[in-house]
Amino acid sequence: MGSLNGIKILDLTRVLAGPYATMVLGDMGAEIIKVEMPERGDDSRFFGPHINGESAYFMSINRNKKSMTLNLKTQEGKEILQELVKKCDVIVENFRPGTMEKLGLGYDEIRKVNPRIIYAASSGFGHSGPYSKRPAYDAVVQAMGGIMSITGHDMPTRVGASIGDITAGLFTTIGILSALYNRNLTGEGQKVDVAMLDCQVAILENAIARYLVSGEIPGPKGNRHPSIVPFENFETSDGEIMIAIGNDNLWKKFCMIAHREELIEDEKYKSNPLRNENYESLKIIMDKIMEEKTTEEWQHIFDEEGIPNSPINSVDKVIENEQVKSREMIVEVDHRVAGKTKIPGIPIKMSKTPGKIEKAAPTLGEHTKEILEKYLTYDEEYINELRNNGVI
Repeated sequence: MGSLNGIKILDLTRVLAGPYATMVLGDMGAEIIKVEMPERGDDSRFFGPHINGESAYFMSINRNKKSMTLNLKTQEGKEILQELVKKCDVIVENFRPGTMEKLGLGYDEIRKVNPRIIYAASSGFGHSGPYSKRPAYDAVVQAMGGIMSITGHDMPTRVGASIGDITAGLFTTIGILSALYNRNLTGEGQKVDVAMLDCQVAILENAIARYLVSGEIPGPKGNRHPSIVPFENFETSDGEIMIAIGNDNLWKKFCMIAHREELIEDEKYKSNPLRNENYESLKIIMDKIMEEKTTEEWQHIFDEEGIPNSPINSVDKVIENEQVKSREMIVEVDHRVAGKTKIPGIPIKMSKTPGKIEKAAPTLGEHTKEILEKYLTYDEEYINELRNNGVI
């Protein structure tokens, strides 16, 4: 049994931020009822690559869910959703603010149906403020939220993963869990409002701290750390390796194994602030040292001495990494259409209530009949009528 066993979540989300949040909750045992538009479904079902017509992108973030189709533009569809709200603990949506209100399904209406409901909304800019109604995608909030301005080398660069969406998904998950805990104490539901832009600001950590203290606007520094030296990738005799010498003790260790003991007490490099101040001259020294051995040789030496390091792995090497495999971070699932496929595993390891990937992502509307029969006790004749009328 997962830690969220018994929690029922009505999932109206699509694409990435919302589905990522509900995927995490589903991994932890919650029952996820994914509501999609008839015939079309989640937009990400059309994102490639595809396997036998099924999107690998969609499958990677919609495991452990049941899919039902429901047309919320019809009166019957709205009524069905409200009936399902009565049976659920959480409703999650990531429409542009105002969309659910136009449908008559905003938080104020939903809580009338179920006062204990947790209503979680993830959007680009949140449900308040002058930008609230603006559309947003990951690249937009990465640009607006500042993270692009401190990423890359000579020009602003988008982070390779969709960190704007994913951080919003994770913060939405935290908000939902916090609201569920509070409901256990008070019996009351509440609204959880998460903005992608807010999340980008929240994770800027030392960039904001540096600006507020110094007044200097941070810029991109490539792969080096903005305040710890040496903390970046270096070329070896046959490749590259990332090292993270995060304190003065590690610096002393490095100097000893590099046979450069004189650097330990060098007035230019003996402390991290001094190494920052004299970065350019130290970089020349480090480059020469690191070119003396292969990546594998340095990795072995650093591992023996406890100095954090890693070669810069491409995705194929990540998939085959022994630690990744040991922690079951690449798992195989059996999809009813795509067949056996591999997807990322569950990163949260719990000793008593571990998460579990019980089923692959659903096909569109795969569980519509099951949900209507189980939760609303509709008979087959009425379900067929709803289907013929375009409600499901």
